[in-house]
Amino acid sequence: MAPSLDRQGYWGRPTSTLDWCEENYVVSYYIAEFWNTVSNLIMILPPLYGALQTYRDGLEFRYTCSFLGLAAVGVGSWCFHMTLQYEMQLLDELPMIYSTCFFVYCLYECFKEKNTISFLTIMVLSVFSVSVSVVYLQWKEPVFHQVMYGALVAALVIRSIFIVTWVYPRLRSLSYISLGVFLLGFLLWNIDNLLCDSLRASRKTLPPGLGVVTQFHAWWHIFTGLGSYLHILLSLQIRLSYLKYRSKVKFLCGVWPTLHIEPQKTG
Repeated sequence: MAPSLDRQGYWGRPTSTLDWCEENYVVSYYIAEFWNTVSNLIMILPPLYGALQTYRDGLEFRYTCSFLGLAAVGVGSWCFHMTLQYEMQLLDELPMIYSTCFFVYCLYECFKEKNTISFLTIMVLSVFSVSVSVVYLQWKEPVFHQVMYGALVAALVIRSIFIVTWVYPRLRSLSYISLGVFLLGFLLWNIDNLLCDSLRASRKTLPPGLGVVTQFHAWWHIFTGLGSYLHILLSLQIRLSYLKYRSKVKFLCGVWPTLHIEPQKTG
């Protein structure tokens, strides 16, 4: 990660253990990393809509929690990149662990009777979350958090590929799109870390409009936010298929994917 520039802003000197490649306080005196901040809207607004729709449809509360968990990550990331303060960094990173645990629970408990609660799975995931939090608060090493988050994502990938390969092949395209979008974001995240000096140098020569395109950490937010949102839709479709509901992905305003449940036939 790039060291912060000397330019100071409203929130003062960064105290976070990470400072990303976007130059600090360039766009706004009140926002340390402007593009890394506003790009989190994709992780806030659509999941809030998804949570509301899931609640209105009377679906299991775990899926409402999944959408709200993703929105919480977006809010935490917004606060982190806006301030670059350590407390806000934790508000970003720890909810990443907690929300992904919701994703894991939903996907690994999808073949149970309706409203069944697995207390063993909840206990295992809770112990994992608390352990990661305690260790990370004591050992402030970002790589530790990244590895733990990666382990949860790997568990999701393995489980989803198994399900769409052997149980519901018709959902394969949604699964692969979700995974592909997420991996694209991960690729850009690595490029942003490894080639930061080159990216910063290019921004000095490019027109401002084109320079924004090189803010790859912001693209990481966009693609991983979309990939995570699509994963929740996939998890919901798997669950609804098992419960014999008819569902279909439709596009809000012709752009944003949403899940609609078709009325069940009676009689």
